[in-house]
Amino acid sequence: MKTALFPGSFDPVTNGHLDVIKRACLLFDKIIVTVAINADKNALFNIDERKQLLQEVCKELPTVEIASFEGLLIDAMKTFKTDAVIRGLRAISDFEYEFQMAMMNRTLSKDCETVFLMPDPEYSFLSSRMIKEIAMFNGDISHFVPGVVAEALKGKKLR
Repeated sequence: MKTALFPGSFDPVTNGHLDVIKRACLLFDKIIVTVAINADKNALFNIDERKQLLQEVCKELPTVEIASFEGLLIDAMKTFKTDAVIRGLRAISDFEYEFQMAMMNRTLSKDCETVFLMPDPEYSFLSSRMIKEIAMFNGDISHFVPGVVAEALKGKKLR
């Protein structure tokens, strides 16, 4: 059984993230979506809220498991016993950063394989940061995030 790890901050999860998760489900038997714990980032949603939102938006995907981790990605791969890391690429600028990370991870662990997936073009420009900014000014984010995420954003103080 081939298992992949899809790490991210998911603050909040977007339709672009969901698209990549669905694409990964076509390639792997199991996907473990992991919310990265990063104390240096000032997240809008706490870890439990992000995991709960991911659980809700992935509930129709039986091969997806939601978890969290702190530390090095290669250690998370060992903990979750995964075969590869999934990374989404929106633009060439993403590739430069992600390529460096993939090479560093492979240097740290020769078993660390990274699979890059592109979202559907309609989501290729999305970022969680943009979603939060649009929501802060009461813009319509309904096309960019699942409904449960839009509702959760309404409940947050964004300014």
